[in-house]
Amino acid sequence: MSLSELKQGGLGNLVPATRWLRGYEGKWFRADLVAGLTLAAYMMPAGIGDASLAGLPPEAGLYACLFSGLVFWLFCSSRHTAISVTSAISLLVGATLGGMAGGDMARYAALASCTALMVATMALMVWAVHGGAVIAFVSETVMTGFKAGVALLLASTQLPKLFGFAGGHGDFWERIGHFFSHLNETNVAALILGVSALALLLLGKKYLPNRPVALFVVVAGILVAQWANLGDRGVKLLGEVPQGLPPIGLPAVQWADLNDLLPLAMACLLLGAVETAAIGRTFARKHAYKLDTNQDLLALAAANLAAGIGQGYPVSGGLSQSLVNESSGARTPLSGLFAAFFILLVVILLSGTLRDLPQPVLAAVVLVAVTGLVQVQALKRLWAFSRTEFAVAAAAFLGVLGSGILRGVLIGAVISIIILLRNSSRPQATELGRVPGTDYFDDLARQSTNEQVPGVFIFRSSGAILYFNVDALNDRFFEMLDSRPIDTRLAVFFMGSVPVLDLAGLEMLEEIHRKLRERGIEFSLADTLGSVRETLGRAGFKDDGGPVTANEPLAEVIRRWQQSSGGSIARQRHD
Repeated sequence: MSLSELKQGGLGNLVPATRWLRGYEGKWFRADLVAGLTLAAYMMPAGIGDASLAGLPPEAGLYACLFSGLVFWLFCSSRHTAISVTSAISLLVGATLGGMAGGDMARYAALASCTALMVATMALMVWAVHGGAVIAFVSETVMTGFKAGVALLLASTQLPKLFGFAGGHGDFWERIGHFFSHLNETNVAALILGVSALALLLLGKKYLPNRPVALFVVVAGILVAQWANLGDRGVKLLGEVPQGLPPIGLPAVQWADLNDLLPLAMACLLLGAVETAAIGRTFARKHAYKLDTNQDLLALAAANLAAGIGQGYPVSGGLSQSLVNESSGARTPLSGLFAAFFILLVVILLSGTLRDLPQPVLAAVVLVAVTGLVQVQALKRLWAFSRTEFAVAAAAFLGVLGSGILRGVLIGAVISIIILLRNSSRPQATELGRVPGTDYFDDLARQSTNEQVPGVFIFRSSGAILYFNVDALNDRFFEMLDSRPIDTRLAVFFMGSVPVLDLAGLEMLEEIHRKLRERGIEFSLADTLGSVRETLGRAGFKDDGGPVTANEPLAEVIRRWQQSSGGSIARQRHD
């Protein structure tokens, strides 16, 4: 939804909740309440783990989930998307802010909150210009490889914690090298606890899918730590977690910091918007409801605004969180509000009990959570479908491992743009011929029995004709024309599959017309779409049939020519 649509539709367009709440059924309340409780039980340990990835204290993850959840449900168009901190964005924040804060944790937290506010501002700007559809240019292929790389990078940050020693820094290879070179520092108690937690989580994922097993493991880990005095055995614990709500307000940063944070905020927005849209599309298709990706940008802006002023950090739609929400029976976005309320109760009343949470247990929670980022079936399908597509995913994968997550996001975006331009620069071009015994036209290459119309060359291009593909299209036109074994007296450019034409496209048509005239070949357009026809009319374009002012079907173009040249009449087959 854009600003123009807001003026027409009013509050119902700005805040979709005001529409669906009017039709809310009482029987949905229990389903949303149960789903909200289950979602909160899953989000809290995951949020604490993600905060550690971001280099932030555990309460930052809780605050981000809490405040974003209080507002996201009002604005989102998806019924099942859950807003949360995510592993990918958390690692992105952690990898970027460390050098900026200079070891000052208060400044570090302020920079993280400021990043969320910048994400909110940019998301609002993209929403205002109806730019939600632009987010889709990052292909699923790139995201598949990117997320697999993120999963391995995340694993490299958590394995040292699982084994009970300090982790390294740098890219994936440096972290893995550090891990293997320090295995002699393994804390046996930490390893036993971490592996036990990992086993329980994996068993729960297999036999109790989408149940709050992580919450049980976290509680059990706290009890074991208190009973066995694990802190005295060298096992690192989470430490003090402030009880109660944080002060609400703008983070204390300098104006100069905004420029330094801009690349991070842009990467967080790109990653968060793409993931949120992908999650929304998945559930919209499954449950057959309409999704507005532009509206969800507004919801993302509101969520990050709330997270930013509530001492959190950037949030987005979380895949695993959304799956838990949907599988727990959520009927409306109200389940997200209920989840926020449950987190609020924990923050106010119980957050102090988290201080004895063992770090190896937290590492196990994160490791199991990131396994969902590796989409093995999607990678297998890419390999079977197209080696080129698989290579694109591999490039994004290696980009994350070799260059880090921030550059990995940018590499993924660049690859997506290159793919888009590559595909658009080579529009499909075919020659149409008559299907024997019928009055229809079809692709000559599709069926060898199709016949070329004597004396007529019919060229069809599928897709927009723009400045970056006109040369290839022009070359293809004359290659196909020159390869015809019969003499050509009329060339028809079928425009029914051309939705957009720019100035370079217009000049290409004029150049084709000029060259054909030099050869003594007539030229005509056929089935020109309205918007393109208007463009040609304003430019004064004329073919040999005169100004292009009306939609002249292919059959009529041929009939007009045949009246002076003879021959049979055929009509276009639209398939």
